[in-house]
Amino acid sequence: MRLTGLAPALPLGRRHFLGMAGAVLAALTTSPRAQARHFRIAFANQTEEPGVRLDGLGFAGADVRRSFELASRSLPVEMIYYDNAGVGDKALANADDAILRKVDLFIAYGADAEANVEIGSKMKAAGIPVLAVSYPVPGAPLYTADNLSAGAIAGRALGEFAKQSFPGETVVAVVIGDLGDPRSAIADRVQGITDGLRREFPDMSPTRLDTSGNPARVEGLLGKFLAAQPRRKVLVAALDDATAIAAKGGVEIAARIGDCVIVGQGVDRSIHGGISDKREIDPNNRSSIVLGSVAYYLDRYGYEVLPLALKMLRGEHIAFRTATAHLLITARNVFQIYPPTDMN
Repeated sequence: MRLTGLAPALPLGRRHFLGMAGAVLAALTTSPRAQARHFRIAFANQTEEPGVRLDGLGFAGADVRRSFELASRSLPVEMIYYDNAGVGDKALANADDAILRKVDLFIAYGADAEANVEIGSKMKAAGIPVLAVSYPVPGAPLYTADNLSAGAIAGRALGEFAKQSFPGETVVAVVIGDLGDPRSAIADRVQGITDGLRREFPDMSPTRLDTSGNPARVEGLLGKFLAAQPRRKVLVAALDDATAIAAKGGVEIAARIGDCVIVGQGVDRSIHGGISDKREIDPNNRSSIVLGSVAYYLDRYGYEVLPLALKMLRGEHIAFRTATAHLLITARNVFQIYPPTDMN
């Protein structure tokens, strides 16, 4: 059977073969995957000064920046990092530099409200979208901790523990830590703790002990409170993990271990530890009076924030406010969330 209408096959010359190979290569390099755009994203960190803790918790700016460095390695982004040094003028200068560099998106993590208003205005004029972290920027979507929810998780945990472990006992509660500005996020944390406690004890009004951010004051403040409550069980809601650990020491000194239970906030390294660190929350330490701590994941913010940034850059819708999914970390689940290694 003879086929018609087909041109005879001709041998390929070297030049013709190279030409075809070039065409195939060009087609491959213009495929959608090869054309996936790399975006230039700026992240302006609140501060990277050693020893300065963020948002009333036990995390430093270096923890947050490291999370962005790790998260960005597998994403089509080029990161530019800035340190606002906790100063509004520095934050504005960083924003100006990001505009000069023609970044595709600006991630603002700064506590200065006036500076954030101006940053929002500058970026809008430059046509650069903004994603705010923890502190609002007018007109920008916000990724933030939900301090009210996190506090409520701690309060409920303390209340449920008391109902199960101290049945028939008189129970009192204390909130201890840096109470700070009554209008701040910490105030929401305190209100959440109170609301959570009242789910189990509707008439409970926890005593507030202000350490002014100094854990060294915990022992004296808590010791005095415990001395005034000799026959009562005490629920201790610490506003950060350093305070929780200091509270444990104060309870031990007061010889009231059997009367107290503590829940912290943050789940920073001081309480979950690494492979070579002491771990206050540990499956082998189930008898600890530190019941647990509520996770905020500041050391993993990059993994939450950068996907939102990419959605914005690709024209996808994101919620105007995205909140951290807080979780109570105890000896039962700590190794699932923070395995005993130096890796996140």
